[in-house]
Amino acid sequence: MSVLQTQARALGDPTRHELFRYIVDAGRAVDVVELTEHLGLHHNAIRQHLAKLVDAGLVVEARAPRVGRGRPRLVYTVDPSAESRWGVTGPYERLSLLLSEIIRTGDSPVDVGRRAGRQVPAAVRDTTDPVAGLVDAMERHGFEPTATRRGNQVEIVLGACPFATTALADPETVCGLHLGLAHGAAEQLGGIVIDELVPRDPRRGACRLRCHVAP
Repeated sequence: MSVLQTQARALGDPTRHELFRYIVDAGRAVDVVELTEHLGLHHNAIRQHLAKLVDAGLVVEARAPRVGRGRPRLVYTVDPSAESRWGVTGPYERLSLLLSEIIRTGDSPVDVGRRAGRQVPAAVRDTTDPVAGLVDAMERHGFEPTATRRGNQVEIVLGACPFATTALADPETVCGLHLGLAHGAAEQLGGIVIDELVPRDPRRGACRLRCHVAP
């Protein structure tokens, strides 16, 4: 079954469709308690529907920063790779907006990406760990990042390129946008500085974002 068919089947259930639309319209991370209150269903039923949305690649599950004792809350946001046909701005729609801004303003790809990268959701800004915050911010752009830290040095491997096809044709522009996105997110988060982006073949991912934690 194709991704489109899987997502269509997941959204074919009215309750799951309403959950998905609520998360889309919220524009931020929401938890099970909020969704339970909105739909008036038992939290176990909400969790089962959310699991279907996660499996279909429509929603991303993450842990919120710990507050007090107990386990961190699970929160849900729209998957960055979700197709725009479901009423979500897909990766290539985002790219078209960024490219349009480059043409309209004459600014460099890094500067345009930097402005976009500064739009970090409050749930990410509130984290006390700048490395985790940057990983979360890049995850929301569809990069599938993983971080390795040695002392103050941090290397984030970008497991996927959300604009792979365009990056093959124009790596300078796309990689500049990616570097700008990282700079903007890091500036908004504070506590972490971007040193360089080491590009790789976008079809395979694994570009390296090298950073350091500010003293």
